[in-house]
Amino acid sequence: MTKKTSFETQQDTAQAALRVARLYYIQNMTTAAIAQDMGTSRATVSRLLSFAMKNGLVEIRVHDLNAASDSLEQRIQAHYGLAAVQVVPVSDVSSASETLDRVAAHAAAYLNRLMRPSVVLGVAWGNTVQAIAGHLSPKPVHGVEVVQLNGSGTGVDIVNTFGESIVARFAQNYGARPHTFPVPAFFDYAETRQALWRERSVKGIRTLQERASILLFSIGAWDTGSHIYTGGYLDKTDLQSIRKEGLVGDIATVFFRNDGRWRDVTLNGRSSGPDLDRFKRAAHAICVVSGRGKLPGLRAALAGGFINELVIDEPTARSLAEEIATSVTPPNGRARKST
Repeated sequence: MTKKTSFETQQDTAQAALRVARLYYIQNMTTAAIAQDMGTSRATVSRLLSFAMKNGLVEIRVHDLNAASDSLEQRIQAHYGLAAVQVVPVSDVSSASETLDRVAAHAAAYLNRLMRPSVVLGVAWGNTVQAIAGHLSPKPVHGVEVVQLNGSGTGVDIVNTFGESIVARFAQNYGARPHTFPVPAFFDYAETRQALWRERSVKGIRTLQERASILLFSIGAWDTGSHIYTGGYLDKTDLQSIRKEGLVGDIATVFFRNDGRWRDVTLNGRSSGPDLDRFKRAAHAICVVSGRGKLPGLRAALAGGFINELVIDEPTARSLAEEIATSVTPPNGRARKST
């Protein structure tokens, strides 16, 4: 039996109504499921949905018009200088797969709202981005191009379709032209990469990557089952190098340390991923995070300034906000706001 929940102030009601609206309209949860998730009744959920509609929280999409001044979004946004933060309502007892599903659905809906004619979308493949692709709603947009940000071939099989299939799904959703990047995720020799980068066909893809105004990616993390660690891309020597150099995560197969430093990382000399400073120049550098296991990498990426928009599950956002509250120094880097 669910317990009844009361709201003492108008602001409490607005916050609860916003949470319900996100779950109902974006996550497509039923009123019964929402009631169970929030520990309240279906009647209360219905009243909150009506409140959200009457008070402008919901139009065609969810608008956070009455968020509390000390909300998780605002605390994280203000501390790191981000253009936008979206916290996805998820229960603390939700499984990792359920959390990822909700975060991916929210990110997919947000991406749809950003897509405009002639936009170039850059996609860094991975489990999270693959989940986002599975939640896309068809939205044909004229002149859109989707480009793969890093190669996905392995040492065993140069033709790896994981990254290509993700790019194809995004392109199909927007009626866009796909541009895959058929190179290894990591070259055996840095000299090979340097030589290939001089090839005209590869230069064309890299130029398109540079033109992308929307970059969609997550943080690769050692102990979260990230595809870069489980898909055969890294050999024993690579893994030893990651541990020895104190690397905490990667974006598009480019690794970085706790403080966001990446240029002197040995493995990056063989990576097919883009210069991480590229993320600082994007109008929308959207990082999507699901699970506390990605916190060390997320903190480092924020310190490096590689993110200007963040979509994150609520428990992880709460942990990040708690760290902010106890920190005595500001982050080393600040992400540039979108234009």
